[in-house]
Amino acid sequence: MTATDAQVGVIMRERSQGKTQQQAAIKANLKSRQTVAKYEASGVLPSEMQQPRAYRTRSDPFAEDWAMIEAKLTDAPALEAKALFEWLCEEEPGRYQAGQLQTFQRRVANWKALNVPQIATLPQIRQPGEALQTDGTWLTELGVTIQGQPFQGMLIHSVLPYSNWEWGRLAQSESLMAVQLGLQSTLFKLSYVPQYHQTDNSSAATRRLGVYEVAEEGQERGFTAGYLHLVAHFGLEPRSIHLRSPNENGDIESANGSLKRALEQHLLLRGQRDFDSVDAYEQFLFTVMGKRNRLRQERLNEEIAVMMPLNVSKLATRKQVKVRVNQASLIRVDKKSYSVPTGLIGKQVKVYVEEWTLEVYLGTQHIETLPRLIGQKDYHVNYRHLIDTLLRKPGGFRDYRYREDLFPTLIFRQAWEQLQQWHSPRQADLIYLRILRLAARTLECDVALALDLLVESGQPWGEPDVEALVQPEPVVVPHVERGPVELSQYDRLLQEFAHESA
Repeated sequence: MTATDAQVGVIMRERSQGKTQQQAAIKANLKSRQTVAKYEASGVLPSEMQQPRAYRTRSDPFAEDWAMIEAKLTDAPALEAKALFEWLCEEEPGRYQAGQLQTFQRRVANWKALNVPQIATLPQIRQPGEALQTDGTWLTELGVTIQGQPFQGMLIHSVLPYSNWEWGRLAQSESLMAVQLGLQSTLFKLSYVPQYHQTDNSSAATRRLGVYEVAEEGQERGFTAGYLHLVAHFGLEPRSIHLRSPNENGDIESANGSLKRALEQHLLLRGQRDFDSVDAYEQFLFTVMGKRNRLRQERLNEEIAVMMPLNVSKLATRKQVKVRVNQASLIRVDKKSYSVPTGLIGKQVKVYVEEWTLEVYLGTQHIETLPRLIGQKDYHVNYRHLIDTLLRKPGGFRDYRYREDLFPTLIFRQAWEQLQQWHSPRQADLIYLRILRLAARTLECDVALALDLLVESGQPWGEPDVEALVQPEPVVVPHVERGPVELSQYDRLLQEFAHESA
């Protein structure tokens, strides 16, 4: 019979006090004195007597085919156990059952642990005030909406690895303009400047080297001129990670995940994920980051003690371009086309390009605020700018290059397609364009609601039906007969007022 270390301790204590082996066994709750004799003779504890088992307790069901399996794994270590098991069942039909999959997976996992080396992480000693790491991370998985519409936004996130102090700004992409916005906001929030600014190899900061260019020691890509100007303005030294080595940016990558988890919890506490505007959402992010930073103040103070104070002015976070409005009433900015009012055709306008918007000016007069496009879509046409032209030239609507933007919402397109079932193509286009003019002159949402009702009915309808729903009959104001004016009433009022004053 085996015993625990504690029971053997009781045995030895009782024997040292002159008790018999039987008495010591009873005291230690053991049934046999032979157990007492065994441990007295060995002089070691039970835990010291145990040896790791180097033998199998049951037969290996894969023994006959393991050499073949091992050869497959040696040639392709990335093979997954499930795929390999399915292949094995095809090679040896009837020998193996589906219930043996987990056993096989354990065997394969053990073989890989002993035969496939992996790259270990190397924890680093972080120096206070040495570097600021910046990375762009998408926040799409948070499911945030702006006025009910899904928000596709990225956070330009910066962190000090020593203290984990963080800050960031919302952007549409990881462009140089976005990196400048995020870095500048972070430094002015911090009020101090570390020695290095570290990024990954995004095109905003780095570029492929030319044929005759030589990279700096330890670098595989060169820095862009715009990025070098940015870091030089703030007195930072640029530093990037090696290609295909995201682990070198481990601090910011870890901070990205940690912040997203915190944002998810705060959104759950908030009870809803919809915000009135991008600015309102960003203020929510600032609040969360501020709460997290308050817990890091002690280590942040150590960083501030060795960093240089920020003593430079802010860089402009928008750029100005001058473009001429073409005959299609479009301007071209950063390879994207935008419509403007037709009165500007032939005029040169100033466009201030910001992260989220374009501000269009004619001289000093603000004309329009347009959403800044990114990604694959290369045009934004506002039907309000062109509706009068389209009604004068209705034949140009059907094959208009940017026709898709003339359907503000899905119901407008469904209405146009339904009109084509009852009218000729030209007549259907005319009716739809008049409805679009109605949306431009009234409220688009009211027109959309009317179209939704008419389309759902399935009955033929036209422009008057939409107008009747959008513009109901005016309220009749009753006529009031005017009586003669009695000035004597005012005389009496003045006399009474004079009497009271006296």
